[in-house]
Amino acid sequence: MLLVTMKISADELEPLFDVLPDVVFFVKDTEGRYTHANLTLVRRLGLKQRNEVIGKDVTELFPSAMGGSYAAQDQRVLMGEVIENQLEVHMFANRASGWCLTCKRPLLIRGKIGGVIGISRDLGLPDGRHPVYDRLKRVLTYMQDHYGDAIRIPMLAELAELSVAQFERHFRRVFQLTPQQVLIKLRIEAAMRMLHTDDSVASIGIACGFVDQSAFARQFKATVGMTPSAYRSLVQA
Repeated sequence: MLLVTMKISADELEPLFDVLPDVVFFVKDTEGRYTHANLTLVRRLGLKQRNEVIGKDVTELFPSAMGGSYAAQDQRVLMGEVIENQLEVHMFANRASGWCLTCKRPLLIRGKIGGVIGISRDLGLPDGRHPVYDRLKRVLTYMQDHYGDAIRIPMLAELAELSVAQFERHFRRVFQLTPQQVLIKLRIEAAMRMLHTDDSVASIGIACGFVDQSAFARQFKATVGMTPSAYRSLVQA
């Protein structure tokens, strides 16, 4: 039996992603302008019509610091990089934030890179029915209490009474994230809370487990799309 190869256009994918409220779908051209966007993205931008997004780039639709970060990420993809399960915080039009996993790939048109295609899916709830959930929940509680400390994977595996390989496999299945990603998430969440105070950026970074202000700023920008100082200015505006 011959397998028939079918090519599906973004025009056909767009309405399918419209019905997924927890997934953002987009296609951009080589200039970073949206050619396709599902209604989830439109609504999260605080807009009503798809045509308010199409033809614009991220710097026109997102706060300037975030837009520049997303544009730089798109440029890496246009150079051939594939981004898989990048843990990110997305800021919505009402200043609320949400965690997601972003995937971006170069869009090939007749064998050449002609744009960017990607999705960002909301981080779901843990799988509480998994056989070792209770043990992993114990590990998560420890991480929540000690995110500012130096945490090592072998110690967490021992706490869960699992080998390192078993621990990492089950942890990702239950929480949809690696232990390292969960630690980053906890640290960035704590930093976002602290940035509402008058504490210095450097002291916040140290309190959240980063070795210095430079490491804190790099990780914060990679995750939130802007520097800690820019985030502080945004939430205080």
